[in-house]
Amino acid sequence: MRKFILIWFGQLVSTIGSYMSEFALTLWAWELTGSATALALVGFFSLLPRIFISIFAGIIVDHANRKHLMILGDAIAASSTLAILILHLSGNLAIWHLYLAASVNGGFGQIQQLAYSTSITLLVSPQNYTRANSMNSVVHYGSNIIAPAIAGVLYPIIGLGGILPIDLATFGIAIATLVWIRIPQPVRETGKHWSASTMPSALAEARRASGDRATGRNKLSVFWSEITFGIRYIWRRDSLRTLLIITALFWFAHDLGGAIFEPMILARSDNNSQVLGAISSAAGIGGVTGAVMLSAWGGTKRRVNGMLLGFMGAGVAKTIFGLGQSLTVWLPAQFCSSLNFPLLGSSQKALWMEATPPELQGRVFAADELVVKLVSAIATLIAGPLCDRILEPAMLSSTILSSLFSPIFGNDAGAGMALLYVVCAIAMFAVGVFGFRLSQLHQREDLV
Repeated sequence: MRKFILIWFGQLVSTIGSYMSEFALTLWAWELTGSATALALVGFFSLLPRIFISIFAGIIVDHANRKHLMILGDAIAASSTLAILILHLSGNLAIWHLYLAASVNGGFGQIQQLAYSTSITLLVSPQNYTRANSMNSVVHYGSNIIAPAIAGVLYPIIGLGGILPIDLATFGIAIATLVWIRIPQPVRETGKHWSASTMPSALAEARRASGDRATGRNKLSVFWSEITFGIRYIWRRDSLRTLLIITALFWFAHDLGGAIFEPMILARSDNNSQVLGAISSAAGIGGVTGAVMLSAWGGTKRRVNGMLLGFMGAGVAKTIFGLGQSLTVWLPAQFCSSLNFPLLGSSQKALWMEATPPELQGRVFAADELVVKLVSAIATLIAGPLCDRILEPAMLSSTILSSLFSPIFGNDAGAGMALLYVVCAIAMFAVGVFGFRLSQLHQREDLV
């Protein structure tokens, strides 16, 4: 685990800097536009290139040096931050620059994230998969504790121009750890010596693709076979196909509500950056607490149960959060919500790791992320206009929707966004309940 821990530390430091920048940019964009759609579009433009890149990312990660890809991802992100800093200091920064930067970072970040996740199985033993993934949860949630609190205090003092250089310094630390550490690379399927009777079907298919390349089969056909390998691997297995569908449904509901999370809080707190920072920190504390508990515990005996229980727990907590209108409700609800995500995320990733040989993980993981990112992009794209053009005006005027739900959500700014947030949270809970009724989800662990 030593190499993994060192890489993990570099990513933790870098993520803290990135989250500080994201928090500061969110405040800057809200001050400029006051629009939920404008903020949601930042997330959409980050997801859009991830969808396209995911088509090819698996092939790239399975055939290129994963360490070099991780360094490239950090270097591109640092370059984008530097460009935004220069534009801001020169007084030329506009909202569309954030969309462009989000697109660039999203595309290269997808490759970096995939290279990192597929390296875990080569850096840690199978019994430590859940623990390693829970440590990765600490990267996200630990950064959520520190970054918003620091950025919320520093933003009124040093502004965006003072926070972005901090982010640049943290990128240097992450890149330095990657340069120093040797990351193992998987043995390619063409180099293995399997007998015809014992070769796993997936590896046999990959071998045939390599043979097709060697014999000069139609290049377009071979390329198409490589691109679609991951989705075919998943779709031919009932348990993996069901796992993909159930997780896509959960993340669609999650991201539809998550896209309007920040504008909802800012609208209901009169643009108070410290309230948003306090809620983000509560999320971080809950996530780190969940990750530490999971690392000590090791997770549920059946990982499918851990994932589904996490879906349900997150749905309940987010429902309470959406119903609240003050920090007295928001802080404990956000803490409890984030407590569930290390369990559901680590369990989900461990299921994919167990089901896929290391030399095929790039393509299979990319196929999974392609589907999830696609539904997330759709959710993110429709969330802003749905709130700005339909739900917010309806809740602020005399309509049937307002008469039904204003006693629960009020009729002030942010009420329409809160309504959508609660509906999405209930849907997340329902996905978890429905998952327990799907026997196909349990087939994978039965085989293991």
